[in-house]
Amino acid sequence: MGGPGSAAGSVRVVIADDERLVRMGLRVVIDAEPDLTVVGEAADGAEVVPLVRSLRPDVVLMDVRMPGIDGIRATEQLVGGMDSPPKILVVTTFEHDDHVYDALRAGAAGFLLKRSSVEEMVQAVRLVARGDSLLFPAAVRELALRQVPAGRRAAAPQKGPIGRLTEREAQVLRLMAAGLNNGEIAGRLVVSQETVKTHVASVLAKLGARDRTQAVIAAYESGFVLPG
Repeated sequence: MGGPGSAAGSVRVVIADDERLVRMGLRVVIDAEPDLTVVGEAADGAEVVPLVRSLRPDVVLMDVRMPGIDGIRATEQLVGGMDSPPKILVVTTFEHDDHVYDALRAGAAGFLLKRSSVEEMVQAVRLVARGDSLLFPAAVRELALRQVPAGRRAAAPQKGPIGRLTEREAQVLRLMAAGLNNGEIAGRLVVSQETVKTHVASVLAKLGARDRTQAVIAAYESGFVLPG
């Protein structure tokens, strides 16, 4: 169901979860922030897709496990079926849920644990709303270890899009996979943040990745970064 209109300039959020109490809790947390506004709720994936297309929110908090159309399929439909899809933040109970990796592959910008603190939740929404990715490197490595075929769990020759990266871009991608943000990468490589932004943009373009999350997934699945 739709929610009230948002304040001018605030981040518009849709919540998709089959548990009413979870939706209520998330709404209370988000609406308490002056720069965040819940504009709609959905109880399953089939409901959230038309709702998002109608409301055009900035961020969707998507439960990965829902009846009917689950969060993975709903993410695929939104990312693949909209010119400017919202940022999708998967909400899950367990960080090692294999469905989370599938949702990231489908286009989610990151994931958030239901047991996260209020501060972590609102920061996560703000983070993905401004175009950043939300990754937990250790959890993603563990998920990749289970998902990536055993034959690819060894350093692979740099072919395809990965092979077109410069040496510095390759360094940046490895640091992205380790969970470093632009400032941390700049410090590690002793370059400016603007230089890092340029390298990140080039990495995404060469890999055909929508965001940092998709670039990291590509790095694991190509064998460029080892999940072990």
